[in-house]
Amino acid sequence: MRHLTGILAMAAIVVASNILVQFLLLDGLLTWGAFTYPLAFLVTDVMNRVYGAAAARRVVFAGFLVGIACSLVGSQIMLEYGPAVALRIAVASATGFLVAQLLDVAVFDRLRGGAWWRAPLASTLIGSTVDTVLFFTIAFSASVTIFGADADAAVNWAWEAAPLLLVGPEAPLWVTLAMADWAVKLCVALLALVPFRLIVARLAQDVR
Repeated sequence: MRHLTGILAMAAIVVASNILVQFLLLDGLLTWGAFTYPLAFLVTDVMNRVYGAAAARRVVFAGFLVGIACSLVGSQIMLEYGPAVALRIAVASATGFLVAQLLDVAVFDRLRGGAWWRAPLASTLIGSTVDTVLFFTIAFSASVTIFGADADAAVNWAWEAAPLLLVGPEAPLWVTLAMADWAVKLCVALLALVPFRLIVARLAQDVR
């Protein structure tokens, strides 16, 4: 039961991110979900610091199952262009989340004996980078063809050439989206060190 708070927090973040990803910012460069999703790493790291790697992994798996449930619900909601959550997007999201979060747990556990900020910062930066690469590559890259022509047709808008980050050389649009998302994750990782420190101090007192 002591892990219930972490599980509920992770579930809330996953559900909120699945909803907020539908709302665009900066002409579609970002979504509101880009700002809530990185908080999943904060929850994982707090659980890892206070209760250990095994507890953190349980929270990760709970978040993974909630994400699958959200994708199943979204797949049944039909919009003008198709289901709210296409199979390709669902697979990309689940893969990115699970691999990145488990990597976060492993890196944090390896670095837990150093300065208080090193483990959460390094694990979140590495996990966020892996999550971004996996999600955007699986979801949007033209090189991934295993989902079939119908799935490709649903995301081929992301293959169009556009200035990188709106100002650089031309590149597939999905690369710009990935870099913008990654930049937000890095900013959140730095800002999350403050609540990480405060929450860990509070929970550590309760555990004693």
